[in-house]
Amino acid sequence: MRAIPAVLAFLALAAVPALADDSTAELAIGGLAFVQTDDITMQSEDLFVSMQAVRARYEFVNTSDHDVTTLVAFPLPDIKGEQDLMVAVPTEDPVNFVGFKTVVDGQPVETKVQQRVTALGIDRTALLQKLGIPLAPHLQGTGEALDKLPQSEWDELIKFGMVGIDEYDDGNGMKKHLTPLWTLSTAFYWEQTFPAKKTVHIEHSYTPSVGSTAGISFGLPDDRKEPWFKDYQNKYCIDQTFLAAVDRSKKPDGSDTLQENRIDFVLKTGSNWESSIHNFHVVIDKGSPKNLVSFCGEAVKKISPTEFEMTKTDFEPDQDLAILILTPIPEQ
Repeated sequence: MRAIPAVLAFLALAAVPALADDSTAELAIGGLAFVQTDDITMQSEDLFVSMQAVRARYEFVNTSDHDVTTLVAFPLPDIKGEQDLMVAVPTEDPVNFVGFKTVVDGQPVETKVQQRVTALGIDRTALLQKLGIPLAPHLQGTGEALDKLPQSEWDELIKFGMVGIDEYDDGNGMKKHLTPLWTLSTAFYWEQTFPAKKTVHIEHSYTPSVGSTAGISFGLPDDRKEPWFKDYQNKYCIDQTFLAAVDRSKKPDGSDTLQENRIDFVLKTGSNWESSIHNFHVVIDKGSPKNLVSFCGEAVKKISPTEFEMTKTDFEPDQDLAILILTPIPEQ
């Protein structure tokens, strides 16, 4: 397989350069998962990915002579509270933070949701609920609620490895504040019946988590000599043509005119059902003809000034998809 920009070859997630203060990390999100069964095949998956939206349409066929009812889940990526890492969370909704929606055979599905908080591998959901603390560690309101707790509760949360202490000036002088360190796991789920010998169409959409860096982490020749860059290059199939385009984009003084945007999509959930995906189709939209895009794959067609398409038959995903899009830095 020849690696070229704007194509799909599903490589393992690789190491990336350390994030600077002006960077946010992307959350890898994927598709549906359900209890493995030999009776259900995925006839097709039609996927659209852009920085604004991800849309997926599946055709599942029950090949057996009896109805099958199983649990279908859409796991959201874990959000881990950290003192020095910012993650790109698309919405402020504390539960449905990617705006997930799904329909089955054209009808909206009422999903259930489970959220669980862990710290040091121990479930602490009930403790936070008892204290009246929001479960989402990334929201500003969570930190504000923690700061209002009495000192005795601070000590307990610190002992359990659930929070750390930051000291900074919030406008009222230097004060100590609690920073969430727990991990939030979220999954939407519902029971789905697949009638015997019938096809069921499931569609879902959400807003992706797009990691970003102000400028380009590999913009300088010395950056490309760093050990991490080889992994970065492999992850996104960055070739010399792409690097040359990056170099041409720079200002006369060598400063960047472009910034990084990164999307990770989990494809490996496609192995949860019997056999391969008979028909797999994906379109990736880079957003603007001025943007640069690089990802890995084969037999990709450019179908519009911004869109790239790939079709595969009997596809068995065993790795995930990573997309790098460079966009102009907004003018100040």
